[in-house]
Amino acid sequence: MIKSMTGYGRSEIQKGDKEIIVEIKSVNHRYTDFSIRISKYYSFLEERVREYIQRFISRGKVDVYISIDSHGDEDKVVYLNEGLAASYISALRDLQQKYHLQDDISVSSVAHFSDIFVIERKEEDQEELWNNVEEALYEALQDLISMRAREGLRLAEDLIQRGKYIYSVIEEIEQRSPQVVVEYRDKIEARIRELLSNVPFDENRLLTEVAIFADRVSITEEIIRLKSHLVELQDIINSDQPVGRKLDFLIQEMNREINTIGSKANDLIISKKVVSVKAELEKMREQVQNIE
Repeated sequence: MIKSMTGYGRSEIQKGDKEIIVEIKSVNHRYTDFSIRISKYYSFLEERVREYIQRFISRGKVDVYISIDSHGDEDKVVYLNEGLAASYISALRDLQQKYHLQDDISVSSVAHFSDIFVIERKEEDQEELWNNVEEALYEALQDLISMRAREGLRLAEDLIQRGKYIYSVIEEIEQRSPQVVVEYRDKIEARIRELLSNVPFDENRLLTEVAIFADRVSITEEIIRLKSHLVELQDIINSDQPVGRKLDFLIQEMNREINTIGSKANDLIISKKVVSVKAELEKMREQVQNIE
């Protein structure tokens, strides 16, 4: 069944001292557009995240937010800036000698100069980290896809109902079409008799004129194609593949056929029905813009 391009998914997992949160939001877009927000420290994951999501989403504007937080200190290492520490100790000794101060230079006194210590993160095991992020991504994506599927189901039901309505109107137009020729013949014959009174007129000429009119206003081919498109609509909606672009094209073709019917029909009743069909097709076109 078709899927909407609108959805939201979120997951939160705990792996060791790390908490990984993934949020994914998608809206309709003509093509595929990814925006991934992740800490600069973990930017090496961005391309893998993009490639992974593309396995599940083929169309839409997708915003991805990934947070990786450490709640412990196991991933941190403390280094001594030996050069800076030596400079502090040397300066303290100069101070002691110059001013004859008590020599109480100790580790604790030097440790007050906190900038001699450098705290860095341990080098990450990138594969292990990716496996954890992938797990969170999968959960968020399943959440997102479920929402897109539910919305897609509502869109499908709406399109099917509108398609059925259009089909019924097309059948009414088809039934009305032969009557247009009959009414034209009666109108022309009545007009001729009014103008010529009791003077005989060429019946074959009248039949020829009616035949020309019937050929000019014939909408049989357009009706056949339009009905075929409506059957195709049902088949596309039942597809498991992304079909948004295909549906968009199909509705354009249906619009073209109904416009031709409107221009050829030469009948007020049919014209009103054509307007009704075009209104439904426009609503369908708007709905299709949000289908993957």
